[in-house]
Amino acid sequence: MKDVELESENGKKLGKANGKKPAVKKEPSESEGDEPLVKRMNKGKQSVTPNKRTTRATTANVQANDSKAKRKRNDSDSEFDDKKKPAKSTAKNAVKKASPQKKKKKEDPVEKVMSEKKRGKQKAVKEESDEEDDEEYRWWEAENAKGDGTVKWNTLEHNGVYFPPEYVPHNVKMKYNGKEVHLEPEAEEVATFYAAVLNTEHVENPTFNENFFRDFKTVLEKSSKNPPIEEFDKCDFTPILDHLEREREKRKAMSKEEKQRLKEEKLQLEEKYGYCYLDGRKQKVGNFRIEPPALFRGRGKHPKTGSLKLRVQPEQVTINIGKDAKVPEPPAGHSWNKVIHDNTVTWLATWKENVNENIKYVFLAANSTLKGQSDFKKFEKARELKDIVGKIRDDYNKDMTDKITATRQRATAMYFIDRLALRAGNEKKEGEEADTVGCCSLRFEHIKLEPQNIVHFDFLGKDSIRYQNTVRVEPQVYKNLKIFRKSTSEKDQLFDRVNTQELNKHLSSYMDGLTAKVFRTYNASYTFQDQLNKNTPVDGSVNEKILAYNRANRQVAILCNHQRTVSKTFDNQMNRIEDKIRALKYQKMRLKKTLLTLDPKLKKKRPELDEPESDLGEDWCEEYENHLEEKEKEKIRKKFEKDNDKRKEEGQKPLSESELEEQLKEAEEKRKQSAKERKTGKIDVKKSQTVEKVDAQLEKINERIKATNLTKVEKEENKTTALGTSKINYIDPRISAAWCYKYNVPIDKIFNKSLRDKFKWAMEVDEHWNHILKRRLLL
Repeated sequence: MKDVELESENGKKLGKANGKKPAVKKEPSESEGDEPLVKRMNKGKQSVTPNKRTTRATTANVQANDSKAKRKRNDSDSEFDDKKKPAKSTAKNAVKKASPQKKKKKEDPVEKVMSEKKRGKQKAVKEESDEEDDEEYRWWEAENAKGDGTVKWNTLEHNGVYFPPEYVPHNVKMKYNGKEVHLEPEAEEVATFYAAVLNTEHVENPTFNENFFRDFKTVLEKSSKNPPIEEFDKCDFTPILDHLEREREKRKAMSKEEKQRLKEEKLQLEEKYGYCYLDGRKQKVGNFRIEPPALFRGRGKHPKTGSLKLRVQPEQVTINIGKDAKVPEPPAGHSWNKVIHDNTVTWLATWKENVNENIKYVFLAANSTLKGQSDFKKFEKARELKDIVGKIRDDYNKDMTDKITATRQRATAMYFIDRLALRAGNEKKEGEEADTVGCCSLRFEHIKLEPQNIVHFDFLGKDSIRYQNTVRVEPQVYKNLKIFRKSTSEKDQLFDRVNTQELNKHLSSYMDGLTAKVFRTYNASYTFQDQLNKNTPVDGSVNEKILAYNRANRQVAILCNHQRTVSKTFDNQMNRIEDKIRALKYQKMRLKKTLLTLDPKLKKKRPELDEPESDLGEDWCEEYENHLEEKEKEKIRKKFEKDNDKRKEEGQKPLSESELEEQLKEAEEKRKQSAKERKTGKIDVKKSQTVEKVDAQLEKINERIKATNLTKVEKEENKTTALGTSKINYIDPRISAAWCYKYNVPIDKIFNKSLRDKFKWAMEVDEHWNHILKRRLLL
């Protein structure tokens, strides 16, 4: 049996163990340090030392010590030991239960003595509500937490899906060739879809307009009552746009009662369709609404953008539900396509949309048990890859020179998938128009070779997002690319003897369930952890640490080619940030002048107090002072109206307009005084002001300026990078949680409430958890 040696990324030896089950000294946390959760082996007693945790939106310091706790580990690959239950007094449970307002719940004595055979069938203590029961169900601590079994549920009850309401005609006429034309309801609805995007970049896209007009004419031809419309340039949809704007203003002007009524209707809808019962537990459903008809937008340069997404009918929808559950009623006059009872899948309903013919599903919400298990399994699989990634790399490097071309191509493709995080690429569906490719479907036109082993990539990836990258590759990789080119045709396949299915089959020989996609998740998490370890400022402010976090996230987004278009409002947002910085500098300038007024001798001791602030020109200062005056006047007017309303209710005489004018005049005089003080440098100091107090205010202003500048830098750096996709789907959330605990960053600065609920299982780690600690097999 071979020895397994543990080492960190820097090569530091951490110890050895025999065979596949190394005895590693574990950190006192439920994450067991870096060892994959499926291979926890420690036996015997283990004391739980105090842990510092940040849970939900705040950071709580909790101490727990349970030296008598016995945790027996078996030699199987199950996710958690059968006897490890939430009732044990561990630091993890102490964190969950500790609260200054609430008393700790007592342990259930029955749970302590329950046998292993009964644990899988134990009855949960009935809480006052289903929501409380869900909160107590900590699936990641249960047996088979990864959900590896084929059966996903035993019982499933739900109320089906919600269909968007039928279209109600507004009878506003569009114009054709300058004349108003009447459209039948179906055509009017499609025209309204186009009118709604008139002020967006979509209508500037010729492909969008061509696809819309093609489908619009198809709808027009369904009824002879529609007018003949043949030329797109003669169409004028602005009357409908004006109608939509008026409707939007009406919604904004709705009374509080009307808004409350709509809110209640929405809650009733969510209560009916937004929850299901899975194995008796109330679970939130994700996208229970059937997508309404609309114009397909797409991402990147999608060839079908602008196409009409048709209304989905119940006859297209298949319902999946438990055998003994009541089948939900379809809308009146309709029937379901099918009703099935498949407990090996996790979706509740499915249908096919018409534009790309993609299959759509209704799944449980992100914070549900099944979704959580799916995420957990995905990140654990990626984390397990680190144990064998060295061998895989050694093998594909050897195969680079194999005599068999298919083997050599597979090795070269593996190199790109591993090093550049390229998607493997799937074969296109028949009739699919978008020319999107992945690694295995690259053509010679997608790469350009230059001397010194330089390769330029340029192709459309998933969702028609353009991938452009220039990299220096290994000499053998460069040589292989030249060998694979057998003809002069740019349309020939680069890897004509490799496909995704064969590649994944090869990878599965290294580890069950290993696919090319796992490499993207692994490399994303690895890169992120590595960047955090290198660049997090230990003694920096929270804002500086968050900037380092987002920069690490940005490196992952670049690696995975997660792009976004620059927002139309980006320049305005940047201008507002710059104005905020100038406003802070204006306050800083006044504070410095106040200090010199309080103590003129400081001018020699602290010459920086007499230096002018950058970006504060005379014109800007005058404009800002006028802005402050108007802001103050508006505040005075609102207070005056509010006071008069109150006096009216109490039967008192209202305040006179002369009193309002007097207050407004004071605001004007205050502005003139500020201008005078700025020019003379002499501030009218208040009696309560001292050098010490003003110095403290100056320090706070400097901190705010620094923080706002960091926001500006971060926004500029990330204007074309989509951070959300990588953070939610590719980076192991346990890395973020452990980082927050280690560097005292509030978790709500990184994950909002919905993400904290989605990754509740990941919030359980401590500051010692690490993704990139790896094993190396000694030969």
